Amino acid sequence: MRTPIRRSIVPTLAVVALILSACGASTPLGSTEGSKEITFQSTDGVKLDGRLFGPDKGSAGIVLAHMFPSDQSAWYFFANRLGERGYRVLTFDFRGYCPGGDAGCSEGEKNIPAIWQDVEGAVEALRSRGVTRLALVGASMGGTAALIVAAKEGKAIDAVITLSAPPSFEGLDAGPDVLAQVTAAKLFIAGNSDVAAAQAVDTLYGQSLQPKRPVILTTGDHGTDILSGNQAGIVSTEMINWVERYLPVSGPA
Repeated sequence: MRTPIRRSIVPTLAVVALILSACGASTPLGSTEGSKEITFQSTDGVKLDGRLFGPDKGSAGIVLAHMFPSDQSAWYFFANRLGERGYRVLTFDFRGYCPGGDAGCSEGEKNIPAIWQDVEGAVEALRSRGVTRLALVGASMGGTAALIVAAKEGKAIDAVITLSAPPSFEGLDAGPDVLAQVTAAKLFIAGNSDVAAAQAVDTLYGQSLQPKRPVILTTGDHGTDILSGNQAGIVSTEMINWVERYLPVSGPA
């Protein structure tokens, strides 16, 4: 039986109030305060810039992979929220993305078919710092790359969340054969007015193993833009509830 798709509308002012109260007054939205700049390598050897949020120790980690043509800074406000809940969170710039300043500068050329190796490198970077349990969260192409990595043997990913992820994008492909290998708990999210992304949720959901859930929101926002739009409070709550269910901070080391 198909899991019901949730549709909700929340007034903008209520959403803003919910976000601010959840983040806490100590850490402004989008702030890098308290985070640490790191560098690591993709699994094919490209040097990447990233940031670590949350506590210095702990077994539960989350990788946040950005969308095209954004960069890691689009995740900072959500990384802070997860870090405040005890998760060790890694944001990073895909190869060839060099926004500069606090947003970092990764080396290499932009090569979308290869970016799953950047996510794979991020997983290894967290594991090298003592993380033993992991969730992958990706926006648009970052979500596609996250699914590919979750399908790799031995990665032991506990949860995957995608925001507006396509099954394929410019040579990056998370088709049925890939999805059949993803045993992690999967949450697929998109906006109903982002028609292609909403259709992609149906495709990804239909080709995936349980546990899985589709969430279609009343918005036209795409990827991480959903986290700052009219459905921000709802989508943040959905995502946090998912990782807390399938990747509890207090789980076994």
